[in-house]
Amino acid sequence: MPATPAWPPRSAPRLFVPGPLEEGGQIALEGQQAHYLGKVMRVGPGDAVIACDDATGEWACEVISAGKLDVVLSVRMKLREREDVPDFVLCAALLKKPNFDLVLEKATELGVAAVQPVVTRRCVADKLNPERALTIVTEAAEQCARTALPRVEEPARLDALLRDWPEDRALFFADEQGGAPAAATFAAHKGPAALLVGPEGGFDDTERDLVRAHPQARAITLGPRILRAETACISAIGLWMAMSGDWT
Repeated sequence: MPATPAWPPRSAPRLFVPGPLEEGGQIALEGQQAHYLGKVMRVGPGDAVIACDDATGEWACEVISAGKLDVVLSVRMKLREREDVPDFVLCAALLKKPNFDLVLEKATELGVAAVQPVVTRRCVADKLNPERALTIVTEAAEQCARTALPRVEEPARLDALLRDWPEDRALFFADEQGGAPAAATFAAHKGPAALLVGPEGGFDDTERDLVRAHPQARAITLGPRILRAETACISAIGLWMAMSGDWT
């Protein structure tokens, strides 16, 4: 006899939805999510959808109805618990919109717990649209099957960020003028950590001195080449995950 196909199929659409979810519950989706399921993915009654609520984990759901304005799902069974997220925060200076969008997307894929936008003297932007940022990290998490979303904080000025920095969190400072080798420095630290990366033009001398003087700051180098800000963010997160995060 032919084998029964696995349910839900791996190709089932994946969405983050408001929670908390529980077995036997129902979800009514409207707006863009209903349009995506009904018009783009063309789901119908009986089809599977995978839903995450950023709290309880990942759930297999069945489509009960798919109308023009809404889609109703029935929560069938839990597939995975919400993932454990390494306590690693990206503190990234605001960049031009497309560049910072890329940082948000890749930081989500790589598994950071939070993104803290930072405003410095050489930033070309000082504001962040919170709805746009949430959309970017949500879509990135859906595409790479994450069960947790990173927090995206309100932008903070560098001096305020350093003034309120917690004593129990290391602040690795990507300094283009040099520092300790990043890989060895990451590997030697176990505990809450963050990475600080500057804007396109780098930190000015006053800002660099302010960071280096901070008791939790540890200047690191990402190698012999000067990296674009978004490249520095992405490569350093990957390196931290490999040396001290959950890639080990």
